[in-house]
Amino acid sequence: MVNVLNAVLVLMRLILFGLSLGLTVISFQSYQRRQSQRLQYAFIGFAFISMGVAVTNLSTQIGTSGAAAGTELVLIQISETIPFIIGFAMIYLSLYR
Repeated sequence: MVNVLNAVLVLMRLILFGLSLGLTVISFQSYQRRQSQRLQYAFIGFAFISMGVAVTNLSTQIGTSGAAAGTELVLIQISETIPFIIGFAMIYLSLYR
């Protein structure tokens, strides 16, 4: 049962990563067509969110494999949060301006 759940989790994370990359590509194409500061901020935001999704996937695998524990695991989790903060801040800027 655990193996099936792990497979479902991996599949869902791959779908999430694919969707985030798709949004990044679409926002980049929009920025290339019409180069505005808003679209540039949106593209950078989606790129950082995609990076956050990728780092989260990697850090979860490290955490569940037991390779990192205690302080190391917390530092990894902090590092996975930083791209999300930057990404959402850039999307906020793109919508606010």
